[in-house]
Amino acid sequence: MDKTFYITTPIYYPSARPHMGHAYSSIIADFFARFKNIDGHKVHFLTGTDEHGLKVQRAAEKNGQDTQKFCDQISKTFQDLSKTLNLSNTDFIRTTEERHKKSVQHLWNELEKNDDIYLSNYSGWYSVSDEAFYNEDEIDEIDGKKVAKSSRSSVEWIEEESYFFRLSKWEKPLLEYYKSNPDFIAPESRKNEVISFVKSGLKDLSISRKTFSWGIPVPNNEKHVIYVWLDALTNYLSALEYPDKDHELFKKFWPASIHLIGKDIIRFHAVYWPAFLLAAKIDLPKKIYGHGWILSGEEKMSKSKGNILDPLKIVEKYGLDPLRYYLIKEVSFGNDGNISQERLEDCINSDLANNYGNLCQRVVAFAIKNCKGKVPNEIKFQDEDFIILNKFKDNLENIRSKIDQQNINFYIDYIVNSLFEANKYFNDQEPWKKKDNLIRLNTIVYTTLEIVRKISFLLYPIIPESSLKALKIFNISENEINLSSIENNEYLLKDNNINKIDILFNKIEKNND
Repeated sequence: MDKTFYITTPIYYPSARPHMGHAYSSIIADFFARFKNIDGHKVHFLTGTDEHGLKVQRAAEKNGQDTQKFCDQISKTFQDLSKTLNLSNTDFIRTTEERHKKSVQHLWNELEKNDDIYLSNYSGWYSVSDEAFYNEDEIDEIDGKKVAKSSRSSVEWIEEESYFFRLSKWEKPLLEYYKSNPDFIAPESRKNEVISFVKSGLKDLSISRKTFSWGIPVPNNEKHVIYVWLDALTNYLSALEYPDKDHELFKKFWPASIHLIGKDIIRFHAVYWPAFLLAAKIDLPKKIYGHGWILSGEEKMSKSKGNILDPLKIVEKYGLDPLRYYLIKEVSFGNDGNISQERLEDCINSDLANNYGNLCQRVVAFAIKNCKGKVPNEIKFQDEDFIILNKFKDNLENIRSKIDQQNINFYIDYIVNSLFEANKYFNDQEPWKKKDNLIRLNTIVYTTLEIVRKISFLLYPIIPESSLKALKIFNISENEINLSSIENNEYLLKDNNINKIDILFNKIEKNND
């Protein structure tokens, strides 16, 4: 059977333009998708936009636009961002699509059929910004205004007829599931937070609204629209053609391998979503990972605070791959992280221009001059060559294991150390002093070229454009990148031409004033 991997980003609210937080989630998901792809998996990578709810309706009204046209415009900016970030997503879902509406209404009918939905009246605190209901003990008062403690978003008191989901019924089954599936929620801090919340007692969840109309109608009662989170979460199924469980996509990719989300929406994904699925008798996803925020200063970015960092401006100034590299390397995955211009420029100069780009340039220039522009033929490996060459094969299973644990920090550290060792090897072996021993000179060049190939393969999920430029040295195309060649200890073909390449990364001139 084919190895499969299904990864999803959060679907983004099109109530405002994309910011760095959206870019971060998408880039991290793309990293995992690309790694799994070059490791022989059939990958389904989903992103998209969540286009229903009062928040979106009010944003459209504020702009004086028809709500659907407003969504079309903003959703396009997220689709464009996917292209700008060079995402390898295989699908982009919009919750205003017919395929999604069909899935949501079917799921509602399943929950209703299983007696997990009933009609009553809701009264309580609601945040339009978060599209979330809050209990009294989750509310603060600041300057006479009520806000949610967790997000600091303003809340308003609402009272209306509502359908409810019997969330309280699933309290014990959820706790049992968490216990028997300890890797279901990650990192550990998020899991502890979720378990604590569920243990504190679950109340039935309001899952419809009657005071606005921008949403998917409740089947058989069009006075109500379905609560935006029940609607939104179902996108992970609707992208696989649910309710058709015999569809090739559903059979191949469900349950999802990982839902990658920001930590602020962990409750919706790790409590409400599995409860909906359990109630509908649908398998649960294998993992929910709640990563940290990209901060602006010490605060989460938000439109209301006016502290939005625009990823497009950073890409325009520094290039896409440096931003991707920086976010993957400098933000400790799972924790909050900052964007620092100084650290970004250090990454470009030190890691990318010096350690990677310069290594590629040096060994290629030397090989063109001293090996007739070909991969050397007459070689004889020594122990020091085998040590550095075999390191990749010997560590591949560990790398795979760390990726499956979402340990990105290990992966990037491994690459940085490998680049350091490759540069040290080339410097210490001094091929320029071996011109009277051509076999040794050839072997040093061959070994270094092979290390460049292997490192470029491992860098592909992080900096795809730049690694492909480097692989032009060997005429290796994107569809030829695969980790099986490392696993099988395959080496470069001797006598193949090698090509001169342009500078991969320009150094940033830093102002020392």
